[in-house]
Amino acid sequence: MHIRNSAKAVIEKEGHVLLTKNIDSEGIFYLFPGGGQEHGEVLVQTIKRECLEEIGYQVIVGELLHIREYIGKNHEHAHDRDFHQIEFYFVCTIDAQAVEVPIPSNPDSHQIGSEWVAISKLQEYRIYPKEIRLPIQQFAHAKKIAVYLGDIN
Repeated sequence: MHIRNSAKAVIEKEGHVLLTKNIDSEGIFYLFPGGGQEHGEVLVQTIKRECLEEIGYQVIVGELLHIREYIGKNHEHAHDRDFHQIEFYFVCTIDAQAVEVPIPSNPDSHQIGSEWVAISKLQEYRIYPKEIRLPIQQFAHAKKIAVYLGDIN
């Protein structure tokens, strides 16, 4: 079994973060835009490709904010108990120079849109991983970060 890398965008603007809006049998849930790294692709390219696919925006990728591990056997709702993924969360901004219409070119299967969510209200939303809400709020308020988060839910 191999370990999969994933790159995620943390796009913050005026006290809000841009998230993908998704639906499953339990209702609406939110994710940071991003996805799996392809062979031969650097993480910055992964984020740029995934943001176009999921939110329709070209982004400028900044600093690495967080690293999160996901080990399926440690999570109660895991679809694949053997799945192991390392997620790299980067601070990103929407490229103001790009002339575009924010239309996703290849949204994920559960995705129904994207939404700007107030950072101060993240606890009120079903966001995965759940425990990323506090580090994102801390970053937004103090610009202090804990880079490695481990295998959080």
